Amino acid sequence: MAEAYDVIVIGGGAAGLMCALTAGQRGRRVLVVEHANRVGKKILMSGGGRCNFTNTGTTPANFLSANPHYCKSALARYTPADFIELVERHRIAYHEKELGQLFCDVSSKLIVKMLLDECADAGVRVETSCSVERVLHGEGEAPFRLHTARGAFAAPRLVIATGALSIPSLGATGFGYELARQFGHSVLPTRAGLVPLTLSGKHQERLADLSGVALPVTARCNGRSFSNQMLITHRGVSGPAILQISSYWQPGDDLRLDLLPGHEAIAWLRAQQLERPAAELKTVLADAMPKRFAQRLCELWLSNKPMKQYTAPELKQLAATLQDWPLTASGTEGYRTAEVTLGGVDTDELSSSTMESRRVPGLHFVGEVVDVTGWLGGYNFQWAWASGHAAGMAV
Repeated sequence: MAEAYDVIVIGGGAAGLMCALTAGQRGRRVLVVEHANRVGKKILMSGGGRCNFTNTGTTPANFLSANPHYCKSALARYTPADFIELVERHRIAYHEKELGQLFCDVSSKLIVKMLLDECADAGVRVETSCSVERVLHGEGEAPFRLHTARGAFAAPRLVIATGALSIPSLGATGFGYELARQFGHSVLPTRAGLVPLTLSGKHQERLADLSGVALPVTARCNGRSFSNQMLITHRGVSGPAILQISSYWQPGDDLRLDLLPGHEAIAWLRAQQLERPAAELKTVLADAMPKRFAQRLCELWLSNKPMKQYTAPELKQLAATLQDWPLTASGTEGYRTAEVTLGGVDTDELSSSTMESRRVPGLHFVGEVVDVTGWLGGYNFQWAWASGHAAGMAV
């Protein structure tokens, strides 16, 4: 005989726990089933263990989706201020790092504890190490039936909060996509997002020994640009600017870097020529970027000579190269290190206000399994809270 609940949530991550506690607070009998040995593993590792739990500047423009309007309703109804109020009520100290990114002062464990305490207060049952073997859909008052490692459960409402494919070492799988297809939903093509880019051949050879060098850049691709740090790695490039642009880049796309962000390159070079005519270009550039990187640029991409020897057209060409430096990436590091998964359950088949399936009444999808992907910097957690809350208010 299956144990009956009002709502069953598959997945004990950010979106699943938010959905569960919201529904529980509304008097629903809620069960969360999590296949891993603990809930919130992605929360725990995020932000270097400090959890970048939201971004105060969150808008729909910070998200990628085949339907850019889909996220608007949920984000408007559960805002960063709403989550901050919850964090403050639990007396969790936090700080703003940069660009609206909020982090815990002490540990991401406090965010998981907060969510679990809220679930406990709302009477939510959370089962870990509980893998789902089968999900059936039939008739009657509790049409969704789950066969799990902990027995059989049934409910009239089922929420898929399984996450996606990024960071399989934390237990990420494509199970949510399998369930979506089982219930007749389309799943848009997935790929790794917020992920380091790899270089190959001569492009990698030219930079590999500079691994560990970081510099500010503006990365541009497909009409998008992000200004932040780039980190050179053994296999390619990483750092916030690269992670951000990776969500907009695919193999073969043109990727350009401004190596002098914040400067009008030609004006800066002309000023350097006047002030330091005897200084070589590599010495001058070393004031604006790491010395080793400046030297490598001058060895392979730029001519190096005293500033006074550059003609006006040559300075113009230098400026053009420095502000539009081509970076030929060959691929990404993949789901292994990706912070998010692009693509997912097609939002055209879901209600934007309740996250409910338009195909199967009582079935909801929240969080990363859905085709909504945020930028780096707390946006994906805000989508988890907002989508989880939207479903939690509807189930």
